[in-house]
Amino acid sequence: MIHEVSDKVAVLIEALPWLERFQGATVVIKFGGNAMVDDELMRAFAQDVVYLRLSGLRPVVVHGGGPQISAELSARGIASEFKGGYRVTTPEAIKVVRDVLVNQVQKQLVDLINEHGDWAEGVSGDQSNVLTAVRRDVLVDGVPTDVGLVGEVTAVDTSAITQLLDWGKIPVVTTVARGANGETFNINADIAASDVAIALQADKFVVLTDVPGLYRNWPDTSDLISSISVDELQAMLPSLESGMVPKMEACIEAVRGGLPQATVVDGRVAHCVLLEVFTDDGIGTMVIPGDEK
Repeated sequence: MIHEVSDKVAVLIEALPWLERFQGATVVIKFGGNAMVDDELMRAFAQDVVYLRLSGLRPVVVHGGGPQISAELSARGIASEFKGGYRVTTPEAIKVVRDVLVNQVQKQLVDLINEHGDWAEGVSGDQSNVLTAVRRDVLVDGVPTDVGLVGEVTAVDTSAITQLLDWGKIPVVTTVARGANGETFNINADIAASDVAIALQADKFVVLTDVPGLYRNWPDTSDLISSISVDELQAMLPSLESGMVPKMEACIEAVRGGLPQATVVDGRVAHCVLLEVFTDDGIGTMVIPGDEK
């Protein structure tokens, strides 16, 4: 019994320097992947976010909703198509995308966080100029390709997010954006999270995914990269699986945008956010400036 208690105390002591370091720090977390469709993982994530807030950090959650969007499109008889890792978004599909993100995923996540108190509040990117975007093409085998109402963020108005943080709230941001002509754009959640993190000049940026991190020679899983420079990662991009590309692009963008680091972690691991923020070793793959690793 005493040994078990000592182990618990050791964990708390290991967290102490990180609690001191990140007091008042803004942490942007991109929530998605398997963690989004597993009830236990969603609850664990909600607990992590509340723990961060109670520990004196300022967490901001930016979420996608790929699995839920695909399921709803299928239920309505609308085909899902991806090009270059991005969802092809038709005018018919964008209505489903926004409905699922705002009324299903965001609501569920806010409700789970608020089981622990009145902490979370939803923010839709297409309202109050939070996210402004223009239409973008994506590269598929080096060729610019039209993917419909998929947008590239041109401006982030952080005032609504910052106000919620100053009130002690946890903003939960949905990744749809408004265009100059009033159109709604679907924004890749990884890239949108990076844009928000840069605009806030966050102290930490964490991206949840469905793998332990970035592998040197995928599909060989014997060499997980714990730390990599932006230049080395940029050179690896053409060789990555299409689904991993937006996540790595988001990390590159975040670090080049002035953030000290960006980390991809395995969202299938319960409490992965706490493991990343409050342990000496952390988990996943960290992207850093320059060549220092």
